Amino acid sequence: MNANLYIGIIQLAAALGALIIIHELGHFVASRLFKIEVDEFGIGFPPRMLTLFEAGGTKFTLNWIPLGGFVRPKGENDPEVPGGLAAASPWVRLAVLVAGPLSNLLVGVVLYAVIFSKIGMPISNQVEILEVAPNSPAQQAGLRAGDLVLQVNDQQIDSVQSMQNVIFDNLGKQTTIVYQRAGQTGEVSLVPRQKPPEGEGAIGIVMSNPTQSISLVSALPIGVKAVYEHSITILTLPVKMLEGQMNPSDGRFLGFKGMFDVYQAVRQSEPTPSVPQDVNVLGFFAAITISLGILNLLPVPALDGGRIFFLLPEIVLRRRIPPEYENAINLVGFAILLVLLLYINLQDFVNPIQFPK
Repeated sequence: MNANLYIGIIQLAAALGALIIIHELGHFVASRLFKIEVDEFGIGFPPRMLTLFEAGGTKFTLNWIPLGGFVRPKGENDPEVPGGLAAASPWVRLAVLVAGPLSNLLVGVVLYAVIFSKIGMPISNQVEILEVAPNSPAQQAGLRAGDLVLQVNDQQIDSVQSMQNVIFDNLGKQTTIVYQRAGQTGEVSLVPRQKPPEGEGAIGIVMSNPTQSISLVSALPIGVKAVYEHSITILTLPVKMLEGQMNPSDGRFLGFKGMFDVYQAVRQSEPTPSVPQDVNVLGFFAAITISLGILNLLPVPALDGGRIFFLLPEIVLRRRIPPEYENAINLVGFAILLVLLLYINLQDFVNPIQFPK
């Protein structure tokens, strides 16, 4: 293996390890805030490889199965242990369980905020031409990269979607475009193509919203919105695949090799003036941490969401599901989860992810 490959493996392993530790740190901090002792903070799943150190009554361990991590609060599954997690009120248990996924989502907010502080905040009610294809109607009419589109056929352009709609409505027809360049307004006429060359649009431009500079602190609320929209995209993936809006292969789960393949593709992608390469890398890790947060909130036994699901009857109906039933279901769920993780990682080798050419 060459040096670049080694560097990529080390970087990805370090970043994934950091995201797992952040997740478990959320559980750990929440437990301690509510005066619940933590017996073990583990990286990887048991059996234990070694104890790294011990502090504050907590053993920090490294374990043999490198597929995640865990925090073991005192009395996690036994409500008979005084001062333990299972003996705490359902609201305290809910806070401890939510703290892990929430930590990952907060990291996503910070990463998106850093991205926007680097590339600028999109001005959503303006449309800028980023690229003009050679010999396209746009180039022949004199439009250039950097032009702001103000009107098309007397219709005000206030979004990329409105621009696409009005162009689509005028395929094959003489169309007037009013634009702004260097503070000066101009006007051109062109005819949107009904059958443009492959990879080009009707008038041959790539467009987006222009951006304005923004500080990291000011970008945090935008980061919150970006994480929300990203989370909705993840949660609606199954519906889109069932409705045929997305190829199932595009929504597949990835193991470590699959993530590494994507990471390598991101690292080797060509940067552009508007999107530097480090922004693509930050976006990749934002996607990973948000996925960790959202998937852990799903009502699957052994995951945080599955444990939260068992809390609902206690919170709503004030009737607790017997701990022995919950523990048995979570144990089975954990075993199934391990098998699923092994299958997903095996699929990365048997059926590697395919990238567009």
